[in-house]
Amino acid sequence: MKMEWKPEEEGLRQILTLLKESQSPDTATQRAVQQKLEELNKYPDFNNYLIYVLTKLVSEEEPTRSLSGLILKNNVKSHYNSFLPEVAEFIKRECLSAIGDPSPLIRATVGIIITTIASKGEITSWPELLPLLCQMLDSQDYNVCEGSFGALQKICEDTAELLDSDALNRPLNVMIPKFLQFFRHSSPKIRCHAIACVNFFIMSRTQALMLHIDAFIENLFFLASDEDPDVRKNVCHALVLLLEVRLDRLTPHLPNIIEYMLLRTQDAEEAVALEACEFWLSLADQSICREVLGPRLPALLPVLVRGMRYSEMDVILLRGDRDDDADEEEPDRDADIRPRFHKPRSHTIKHNVGGGDSNMSGGGESDDEDDGGDTDSSLSDWNLRKCSAAGLDVLANVFGADLLPVLFPILKETLFHDDWVIKESGILALGAVADGCMVGMVPHLPDLVPYLVCCLSERKALVRSITCWTLSRYSHWIVSQSHDLYLRPVMTELLKRVLDNNKRVQEAACSAFATLEEEACTELVPYLGHILQTLVFAFGRYQHKNLLILYDAIGTLADSVGHHLNKPEYIGLLMPPLITKWNVLKDEDKDLFPLLECLSSVATALQSGFLPYCEPVFRRCVSLIEQTLNQNIANTQSPEQFDAPDKDFMIVALDLLSGLAEGLDGHINHLVLNSNLMQLLYQCMQDPMPEVRQSSFALLGDLTKACFQHVHPYIPEFLPILGMNLNPEIISVCNNATWAIGEISIKLGPETSKYIPLVLNHLVDIINRPNTPKTLLENTAITIGRLGYVCPHDVAPVLQQFVRQWCTSLRNIRDNEEKDSAFRGICQMIQVNPGGVVADFMFFCDAVASWSHPKEDLKEMFTKILHGFKNQVGEENWRQFTDQFPMQLSARLSAMCGI
Repeated sequence: MKMEWKPEEEGLRQILTLLKESQSPDTATQRAVQQKLEELNKYPDFNNYLIYVLTKLVSEEEPTRSLSGLILKNNVKSHYNSFLPEVAEFIKRECLSAIGDPSPLIRATVGIIITTIASKGEITSWPELLPLLCQMLDSQDYNVCEGSFGALQKICEDTAELLDSDALNRPLNVMIPKFLQFFRHSSPKIRCHAIACVNFFIMSRTQALMLHIDAFIENLFFLASDEDPDVRKNVCHALVLLLEVRLDRLTPHLPNIIEYMLLRTQDAEEAVALEACEFWLSLADQSICREVLGPRLPALLPVLVRGMRYSEMDVILLRGDRDDDADEEEPDRDADIRPRFHKPRSHTIKHNVGGGDSNMSGGGESDDEDDGGDTDSSLSDWNLRKCSAAGLDVLANVFGADLLPVLFPILKETLFHDDWVIKESGILALGAVADGCMVGMVPHLPDLVPYLVCCLSERKALVRSITCWTLSRYSHWIVSQSHDLYLRPVMTELLKRVLDNNKRVQEAACSAFATLEEEACTELVPYLGHILQTLVFAFGRYQHKNLLILYDAIGTLADSVGHHLNKPEYIGLLMPPLITKWNVLKDEDKDLFPLLECLSSVATALQSGFLPYCEPVFRRCVSLIEQTLNQNIANTQSPEQFDAPDKDFMIVALDLLSGLAEGLDGHINHLVLNSNLMQLLYQCMQDPMPEVRQSSFALLGDLTKACFQHVHPYIPEFLPILGMNLNPEIISVCNNATWAIGEISIKLGPETSKYIPLVLNHLVDIINRPNTPKTLLENTAITIGRLGYVCPHDVAPVLQQFVRQWCTSLRNIRDNEEKDSAFRGICQMIQVNPGGVVADFMFFCDAVASWSHPKEDLKEMFTKILHGFKNQVGEENWRQFTDQFPMQLSARLSAMCGI
């Protein structure tokens, strides 16, 4: 029998003192405690003391005991593998003996330690754990049953996959039937644990659960109207998950489940209502949604719109009850500012599709603002209001205009209501359905848009801010109508709101205006003076958080109007405040990101107009890249001494240099000449982080176009790296690498020949892959065409392997320089290897017909190939061949090539 470990009085006293001190509000005391705790980790039995305080020292207060357990949990997390075996054994034993402690707090803490040990991969070397916990579920002592269930729930959450593996010889076969027995336990807490445990195994379609699926569903129905809100919440959660995984089993019960979820979406407990509301989002993804939900829309829509109202608590938190709302004097708290994620530069081809009709919500790619328009972080990020709005949004996409006859009476009632909270929810609903119901809404917009413009001057700030968002959702329509009737009044009022006294309205107006800019593009040119005056005036008024959104609005404006911004009076308005900010911000300040992004757009738009500012901007970007690379090296060599750098600094700097190269073109020459940019770029191109490589390749392509003489000497080092990055698993990196190879080949000419073996096979693989995204297909086709243009004899032999995909990839892009060089390449390859195109000649004809106005000499190349082919096969065969053409295609070809 080995001796039981006992604490020494002095050691115990020291640790208790430390635990008491660590609850002090004073940060200096807390820091000192942290240090002492780190030192104590050197003593092997320090963790024995911690578990002893947690499980045995009943005389101490619960918070002190629990804290001891939480420190132990952190030690297990960080150092468990270096615990002595006897210490680890002692901790495990003590945990299991204290799992039924009378105090819920202590039970929960013990459960957390057990799970943390289990998640260290220890669950395999602690074979008695699961059987013991399952056995304790049958204890007559409620505390033991609840404590072991608590631990099991955490284990199921953390190690669900492991529990369903052969490594532990499938304990779930025993556990799941066991959990199901407790669905009807007398204690709501136990019922809750039981459902929660099973819920973790639904998504993975665990076999042990699928065997008992009917018993599970039957038990859920039994608990449907449980008096305990947490049980109801778990039941709703289970049904939402089952809808995705086992719709077949729910289908016979769906009418009842829909009625139940309608009821629960109105549950007095918001947490239950929120869980139930998720059901509509899930149901919208199922093909049966229209059929099963159509008849119940009149019952569901009023519930969703009611769920969109701000609660009384929200209104207090958001200070929505105040009228004057001059809150812009109050300084922003750092906690209110969400982290922003920079989207690295990606090279895409401009399409000839009408502006923005692919995305009626007009939000470009950023769907993150489509969350019911309230981006306030003092509210939890996901709540019933946002979930209800999202539900209405997805249902509008499923039902389209069929939703409107049910929705219009609700809108009539809410939009014109005297209570501003109800009116606000109506305006939100109107915005939520914009994406799905646009076609049906169009006849009503001539009345609705002016009404919304009036709402922009409502007394309540929350009404003004949601109206900004809703108007932005209809910006595609607004831009396509008479400017005098719609665009001008919307723009004028939105710009007034950009200068609102309320910060939340400023934010909403600025975001909405950026969306309008994306839709309107050059339609805004006549109003540029007024727009810039407003945005620049906002610079002087905005605080930290909204400044970041203002940068975005200015950058989007530059992207939208392009070179029209390059006028002395506009530059005089815009550049001084931007450069002032640029000079004030320190190199390590993250506010540089949005400012650099904004400047990148402005530099691209202003072109030569940016020349007076380019030198300091260029130098700082190069310096940011160099600092980041150096810090990275320092961190790699001695991680304990140097922190890892934030590589976003480098990514954003690379992207701004791309903007400079694109805007200034040859003018960037002397800047690159007098810097070490090419050596830094060589390092960035090999960075393990994909976003860094993505931005490096974009910059490489832009420098190739702007000042190839500086890129040329590095080609032997650069091209093998580009070849290694032609991996379509990382789309954006692959896309930019592909584009850069094409740009380099055009400049390098026949010299490209020796590099073709490094890249050609990869490119042919990518173009033939199923499900390759459109942008990557187009870039790949253009680059293959360009390689064939400069080295037809190297590429033509494999023509047959890619020509069909090549033609279908490029038939949808509009005439431009890239398309021109690619088609010259394909024509040259066909001349070298005419046999390579025979099987797919119809696709080539179709691609040729996609040109609106090819240059004369390119048109001649097309004509020569078509006539050559016709002469080769003879009149009769040619007629049979062209009889298969659609009318339009024959007409285009005869007009273009006289054939």
